Amino acid sequence: MATLTIRNLPDELVERLKLKAKAANRSMEQEVRELLEASYPKKQDTIDRIRSRWSQLPDTHHEEMDEWRNEGRP
Repeated sequence: MATLTIRNLPDELVERLKLKAKAANRSMEQEVRELLEASYPKKQDTIDRIRSRWSQLPDTHHEEMDEWRNEGRP
């Protein structure tokens, strides 16, 4: 695993991280790790989430899409 060092963080940001970590009963390091994981999900997780959302949409047929495309056109 890699190590990341971040320099020159504003003191108020560090305090907010500490408070958020304490509220979640985690170390500040773990809190930052969780924030990064949530902000930068794995490609496959994103694809799976998109597929899940698409599967919840109603079926649409090309005739219906043609009607939408042509609606309001002269």
